[in-house]
Amino acid sequence: VQLQASGGGLVQAGGSLRLSCAASGSIASMNRMAWYRQAPGLQRELVAEINGDTSTTYRISVKGRFTISRGSAKNTVYLQMNSLRPDDTAVYYCAVIIGPQYYWGQGTQVTVSS
Repeated sequence: VQLQASGGGLVQAGGSLRLSCAASGSIASMNRMAWYRQAPGLQRELVAEINGDTSTTYRISVKGRFTISRGSAKNTVYLQMNSLRPDDTAVYYCAVIIGPQYYWGQGTQVTVSS
């Protein structure tokens, strides 16, 4: 499984960004896809996960501001980020979870200025 993430950038507080991630490999096994992020000096943390088409989980600090969704091709996942805050600044990684195995994309930088 290989993943390619895109869509990061620099945005002012209150702005929006949309991250995209396309995965290659066995699409049938990509039920669980997720976005994680890692800020400098901190551990990587779960931002949002989608299981199947509609079952979603969000970390509390992004709930109501971020939306994870799956593309029609099933091997793509998006993260719509609204009302961005400076503490959302991090490298964002997409992941496919197959059983106990995590497959990671290369990361895309999101920087939110105050």
